Amino acid sequence: MSPHRPAVYAALLPGAAVTALLLAGCGNAGELRSAGPTPTAVGPVRLWPDMPPVTAPPYDYGESDTARVPGIAAPGDDAHRVDPVAVVQAEVAANSDEYSGPDGMYQETAARIRACGSRPRQCPVMTPYYRDLTGDGKDELVVGIRMPDQQTGLRVYMPEKGGLTRIMSTVDQVVGVQLAGRDLVVRVVSAGIPGYEYRTAWSWDAQQRSLLPTRDEIVRVKPVPPGQGSPSPSGGA
Repeated sequence: MSPHRPAVYAALLPGAAVTALLLAGCGNAGELRSAGPTPTAVGPVRLWPDMPPVTAPPYDYGESDTARVPGIAAPGDDAHRVDPVAVVQAEVAANSDEYSGPDGMYQETAARIRACGSRPRQCPVMTPYYRDLTGDGKDELVVGIRMPDQQTGLRVYMPEKGGLTRIMSTVDQVVGVQLAGRDLVVRVVSAGIPGYEYRTAWSWDAQQRSLLPTRDEIVRVKPVPPGQGSPSPSGGA
């Protein structure tokens, strides 16, 4: 409201009317106004509350398996001073009979890793990355390993006590990897849902002292090609 208008109106109106006008015109400036009714909060509803507790241990997917890398020194607990190829070679040598689990490796991939020194162009160990994923102020070593069937092995190593501890290991048909803050976000192709991909955020868990898959989501990344969508239901449930 312009500061000159009350004086003009005061010359034309009685005193009481001027007072009412001033209160009506300026009294609401800066005051709180209602944004309307607040929606009622709805809490989670527990389904089947009488379900019995689980007594048998679940299947172990190996999410929290960690391992000290044998024979590898990290001077000053600095992962940048360690040869990533030598790290993977040390693990292959220590687990030559493992073909599944976090230490599992295809025979073809293991043979190429052993020959990285003499055949560097065929070495499946990809360019390493470094990021502090644990929040201790020191960078972890992030390694990718090319494998058959368009699969990629991902491993993360934490420098501590003068060496390296592997705090993550997984293998999948990876289409992309991102470093988001202290999370490692892995994008994996969806074989059963065309046009979608799985995204898993691996985060540091101080209790387990490993990276755990803390968030999973299915994301649409492109339109579904004609004729490849999900079939329509033929009847009611």
